Amino acid sequence: MPPALLRIAVIGGGAAGFMAAISAKAHRPDAQVLLLEKSDKWLAKVRISGGGRCNVTHHCTEPRRLARNYPRGEAFLRKVFVAWGQPQAVAWFTARGVPLKVEKDGRMFPVTDDSRTVIDALHGEARNADVMLKLHCPVTHLKRHGDGWMLSTPEGTIEADRVVVATGGSPKDDGLAWLADLGHDVVPAVPSLFTFNLPDDPIRELMGVAAPNVRLRIAGSKLESTGALLITHWGLSGPAVLRLSAFGARTLHDMHYTFTVLVDWLGDLEEVQARELLSVEASAHPHRQLSNAEAFDLPARLRAYLIARSGLPPAKPLGELGRRGMDRLLDVLTNDRYAARGKTTFKEEFVTAGGVALHQIDPHTMVSRVAPGLHFAGEVLDIDGITGGFNFQAAWSTGWLAGKGAAEG
Repeated sequence: MPPALLRIAVIGGGAAGFMAAISAKAHRPDAQVLLLEKSDKWLAKVRISGGGRCNVTHHCTEPRRLARNYPRGEAFLRKVFVAWGQPQAVAWFTARGVPLKVEKDGRMFPVTDDSRTVIDALHGEARNADVMLKLHCPVTHLKRHGDGWMLSTPEGTIEADRVVVATGGSPKDDGLAWLADLGHDVVPAVPSLFTFNLPDDPIRELMGVAAPNVRLRIAGSKLESTGALLITHWGLSGPAVLRLSAFGARTLHDMHYTFTVLVDWLGDLEEVQARELLSVEASAHPHRQLSNAEAFDLPARLRAYLIARSGLPPAKPLGELGRRGMDRLLDVLTNDRYAARGKTTFKEEFVTAGGVALHQIDPHTMVSRVAPGLHFAGEVLDIDGITGGFNFQAAWSTGWLAGKGAAEG
């Protein structure tokens, strides 16, 4: 008598879900793999990522270094990336007609600069592997049924031997209650990757101005970040802010998103070095106006704003600045302060910190340690990365291992 057909159901038609379904078929071609998506669109986040270009991954290849870009899940992901990491993801897409290019900041995009290229590759691979695809099919309940699982949907009950959950993060704790009911610890969700609102602050008039390298700190905490900063019509954004919001997601939540941002506009340049540069310039060009000082690499509009903030006349000659004037200017340049009140989601890329606790998941197969035959992938886990392609890399890697684990387990 031939062995029974292995039935694998994947819940969630995003990046992790597609990769899990494809991987399951790759490792068990004779299995019946069903991919279920509750909405009317596949791969919605892939479609809008990177302004419609899709930031597929990051150029970092070494598992340990790559994992440092995840505020939650670093140790877990080191093991995941060793098993199937960035080089494997790049090779996978390249082999399917999606070669990637590296940008200056390390982000990797398809050479087409079009997310449809990535979507077509994933969708085409799933169809070619005979994955059964079903839209408008939310799973309303999941329960153990013998050695397998029973999935309740509006169209009826689906039986499966193995299940991969790739439903993404949930902004509300009750969104993952169905997984808690199965015995899983669920870490409460809080927002990650958000920008800082500065209500009514005059710096917002500089919207569009970017500082190349700043150092940010949150007063009263150990949180800090360095990198580029962008001034927007609502406050502060850019890589330095997004990194700080990700690593400080829970701390800032506990502060009710009301905190003081300390800005060192000179970044890696120490105050003593800045003082020396300004002193040398003042000695060499005593009649040069403060507004034209070249000691600091800042945009002209931002430099003018900071000079005004220090209370110094922009036309003041550098030779007449004096120690007191220099102290006032350097205080603003290296220890500027802004009152943040609230947050704004970063574009359409909604990311949460929280999800199924990692101590209950095997990083090699992504199987639950408390519910055999149930595997997890993507942001439904307590994993989140900073901006730059890291969240998609975690989705590809955990998805591949979850599909493999479901097929071979």
